[in-house]
Amino acid sequence: MTEPNKIRWGIIGPGAIAKAFCNGLKDSESGVLAAIGTRDPDRPGLADTFPGARIHKGYDALLADPDIDAVYIALPHPGHAEWAIKTAEAGKHALVEKPLTLTAFEAHAMIHAARKAGTFLGEGFMYRQHPLTLKLAELVRSGTIGEVRLIRSSFGFAMPQFKPEHRIYANDLAGGGILDVGCYPVSMARLIAGAATGQDVLEPAKVTATGHLGQSGVDEWASALLQFPGGILADVSCSVSLSQDNVLRIFGTKGRIEVKDFWFGSGLAGGSVDIRIVGLDDVVETVTVEERRHLYSFEADAAAAAIRASRQEFAWPGMSWADSLGNLTVLDKWRQAIGLEYEIEKPQRRTQTLKGTPLKRGNGPIPRRTVPGLTPEISAVALGFEDFRTFSSAAILLDAFYEAGGNLFDTAFVYGAGITEKLFGDWQSSRGVRQESVIIGKGAHSPLCRPEFIGQQLTQSLDRLKTDHVDVYFMHRDNLDVPVGEFVDAMDAEVKAGRIRGPFGGSNWTRERFDEAIAYADRTGKQRPGALSNNFALSEMQDAIWPGCISSSDDEWKAWLMARQIPNFAWSSQGRGFFTDRAGRDKQGDEELVRVWYSERNFARRDRTIELAHRLGKRPIHVALAFVLAQPFPSVPLIGPRTLGELDDSLEAFDIALTPEEVAWLDRG
Repeated sequence: MTEPNKIRWGIIGPGAIAKAFCNGLKDSESGVLAAIGTRDPDRPGLADTFPGARIHKGYDALLADPDIDAVYIALPHPGHAEWAIKTAEAGKHALVEKPLTLTAFEAHAMIHAARKAGTFLGEGFMYRQHPLTLKLAELVRSGTIGEVRLIRSSFGFAMPQFKPEHRIYANDLAGGGILDVGCYPVSMARLIAGAATGQDVLEPAKVTATGHLGQSGVDEWASALLQFPGGILADVSCSVSLSQDNVLRIFGTKGRIEVKDFWFGSGLAGGSVDIRIVGLDDVVETVTVEERRHLYSFEADAAAAAIRASRQEFAWPGMSWADSLGNLTVLDKWRQAIGLEYEIEKPQRRTQTLKGTPLKRGNGPIPRRTVPGLTPEISAVALGFEDFRTFSSAAILLDAFYEAGGNLFDTAFVYGAGITEKLFGDWQSSRGVRQESVIIGKGAHSPLCRPEFIGQQLTQSLDRLKTDHVDVYFMHRDNLDVPVGEFVDAMDAEVKAGRIRGPFGGSNWTRERFDEAIAYADRTGKQRPGALSNNFALSEMQDAIWPGCISSSDDEWKAWLMARQIPNFAWSSQGRGFFTDRAGRDKQGDEELVRVWYSERNFARRDRTIELAHRLGKRPIHVALAFVLAQPFPSVPLIGPRTLGELDDSLEAFDIALTPEEVAWLDRG
């Protein structure tokens, strides 16, 4: 029988790491192995390897077991995100073997699921809770070697032979060194840099890296240089086909610290480990850390302590959520530097959501609205995603937006030098949702803001978007040196060619120029411009964010939009952080925030937004977005969340239905 008050653990993926964790549980003070989930329950030796554990056929069966409190996920890397999310949705806590997942973007999604479920989620770096790690941090903080200047660490080994099907080399299993073993020296370097500066961890300001991709397309050896604020450098390396000395070296102004194989603590099954402190005179002092408990027992007890205290993440020195995200961000940059993208991350293979389910049109919180000239109805907000550079990261957000009811997507020829359009093209074709999607395209940005570039760029855009038309088209800038009729002629020609199926118009156009374009179209029998994409927000832009930008937030613009009922697809609709805690009347904040948004009238609006948000139980940023949605003319905000948490946060604005009186009060008091 299970001992009372013990955390009842289940294991998904009964491999070598799972066996190590099982042995760690035997030495733990808080947990017991209750069950395992496996796709092959008849595998010989399972009962002997995991004695006393119930054996479930399949991982879903384990998650359905009511006598499981927490799950240790010991699958190959690509399975971490899917099953951590499913574990959270099953109401169970999760400890995920390192790396937490493949990218920081996937980790955000896992954290989002745990946060919503109220469950614990931790990354299993077994060395982090070991007394050796605490001792190293203590020595650094106490100035034993003076001020830390350089950290060198490696984790490298040589496989006996190349086997493309082996986990270490398999591309489909995200093999190679960076994710499997490079994560250790990166995590330790960030921890030591943090200890040296009085913090839990410190994030590098710059990552430069190189590496060798082998026959199966994974990294076989790689190195990275991390540059931390304050001048601390970390030289880290990893390998799976090359043996390295695997010594952690911390260099300071008064000497250095050396530890062999730090990630093994005092040994897998317990023992002792020496920390060598070498002074400037080469005199060596040895500090011995002795610990008889199994290495994996410490993370099991740390997870149990968090669960019992109703904490959702590890306490230091374990990997907090921010720590795991920071570590993966470094690994992302390392992989990007050497061009390592696994085949399973590409659109041809990643055809389902991160949770491993087919994309479905959701009945989520995003309402639909009718805009003249557009079919089908469009979602009340448009999704911008120009910050993404890989399909696997962008697809997480695109999938979630679509399942929440969104179908309007903001793209442009210049975003990411075409990457954004390509990502969307890959996504809509892999998901088969082009007919349900409404694409905003933009072209003719300065300095190529001339009529002849509209058709040329649209041809390239459509190729990237993998479609034969866009649904809405905007000139990205205006060029007052060119008669407006020439621009109308160019866009009208694309309408007649069927490459623009809905309204077109200008982004960052003045009222006068738009009126002139309408008059020209009426006079010549061309299609009228029917949409605008200017900045519009509760806060008025005081200075252009970028050259050539136009804001439509003042009273004259509002009257013009109201009179003409021109749909405005509003960028920076939430004031780019002005309605968050970043802004303050004492002029504190980043340069852009102060330059663009700071005015007494805007701060008065912000004060009223805070007051109304407090009454509604929302945050000011929600009220600011609701203001844009509640205008008496077609107003479609463009939102640009980077994570699922930010997306859900933006969608809280749909809980707010502002009255005309509240809209006027927020604006003018």
